[in-house]
Amino acid sequence: MNKIFGNDVEKLKNEGGYITSSEIYNQPSVWKDTLKIIDSKKDELKDFLDTILIKKNLRIIFTGAGTSGFIGDTVVPSIKKKLDVDVESIHTTDIVSEPETYLKKSVPTLLISFARSGNSPESVATIELARNLVDELYQVVITCNKDGKLAQNINPEMDKSIILPEESNDKGFAMTSSYTSMVLSSLMIFDLDNIENIKKDINKLFSIGEDLLNNTDLIETISNAEFKKIIYLGSGSFYGLSRESSLKLLELTQGEIVTKYDTPLGFRHGPKSIMDDETLIVMFLSSNEYTLKYEMDLLKELYNPDSKYKVLAISETKEIEIENLSHYHIALTDSKSSLDKAYLSIDYVIIPQIISVLKSINIGINPDNPSPDGSVNRVVKGVTIYPYNK
Repeated sequence: MNKIFGNDVEKLKNEGGYITSSEIYNQPSVWKDTLKIIDSKKDELKDFLDTILIKKNLRIIFTGAGTSGFIGDTVVPSIKKKLDVDVESIHTTDIVSEPETYLKKSVPTLLISFARSGNSPESVATIELARNLVDELYQVVITCNKDGKLAQNINPEMDKSIILPEESNDKGFAMTSSYTSMVLSSLMIFDLDNIENIKKDINKLFSIGEDLLNNTDLIETISNAEFKKIIYLGSGSFYGLSRESSLKLLELTQGEIVTKYDTPLGFRHGPKSIMDDETLIVMFLSSNEYTLKYEMDLLKELYNPDSKYKVLAISETKEIEIENLSHYHIALTDSKSSLDKAYLSIDYVIIPQIISVLKSINIGINPDNPSPDGSVNRVVKGVTIYPYNK
């Protein structure tokens, strides 16, 4: 391959951006290996989860820091619909600072911890706090690093660990394949009864991702436009996706591009004030017909063919009405999948990932190391964990 996303590979290797670009590009390959890992562990995981999910008053907490926290935000709306238990996404950064608010002593708790490196101080501290504060604690650790503290600190009698492919442990600054692989694996472990039936649709998602990554002309055009602000909007699982998309742009451009996130309905309640002529609004459209009604209303409100600000609509399938109400429209496929829409996140997020890396390169920042002064790090530094006296 001589080019990635329109950029010369040798130039990227010499000037920076090759690591992040290639990790974005190689995601479908990592997803295939992730599927194999979950498939190989499905019986073990099912036996483990079946004994826990029947517990009275069970609470499930999905947790992580930064992008790892946004994984929970992305998958929880889907998993809440499947389980008749209390399911929440609570970031480790919230739990560590106020553990008594989020951890309940007498409530049986399944903690699902996400981590790329497994070495973030808050992630390690959250597990220790949960062990000390919750009488009946079970854990599933999903991580990209077999040598990280989270993977090494497992109680085999009460916990399970899922070590994702080594390639998911992104070497670049930003979490890309680690995010999508952890989203995919967490959705599948709560779909184990149905996994044989959905493999065909999951593999179709992988093919869609490959097609998207090999046909990036429109994404390159959008990335080269002079937008100074990019706003991401999504409902339900796509709200978590919007948070992740916004963070990618913020990280890789060192904050040079103003970025915000919200829900389509929430956007009208004040945040819409940020719009100006140099704004790109990206809407992740739902495949749920009821939710889509509200999103289409906002598209109708925002779209003006002559406006200098632009709207990019991303949908599962190509729809004429959506195309007519947006300046740019990217559709994933010709036919709808039977999968829950949260699965679409792994393909949807490719678009903001590419926009982020290209914006970074275009403004002269190295996306592989966007913070060379060390003020922001690949694994967070400078966090002091204080003893908690219950």
